Amino acid sequence: MAKGQKDILNRLADAGEEAFARVAGSQTTTRVVESVTGLRERMDDLQRKVRGIDELEKRVAKLEKQLADLQKPKTTRSRSTSGTAKKASSSSRSTTRKKTSS
Repeated sequence: MAKGQKDILNRLADAGEEAFARVAGSQTTTRVVESVTGLRERMDDLQRKVRGIDELEKRVAKLEKQLADLQKPKTTRSRSTSGTAKKASSSSRSTTRKKTSS
């Protein structure tokens, strides 16, 4: 390489270093770096919350199933036989009452 080319490359390298130093030292760069750091922290919090939503969805599904089971009508044989027994006893009471004359 010729001496002139080395001088140009050295001057470009020096100019690049100076520009980089100015950019790195500026207040705008500091704000951008702080914003990116804050964004990373917020993203970590958001990821933790989203992972918690999966667990909540499982709990809600379980509760919905339990509620659906509770809302189903229960039909049992003992219930149907006790209902007919009550009807028979109430009808016999009405026939045994004495009629009063006014």
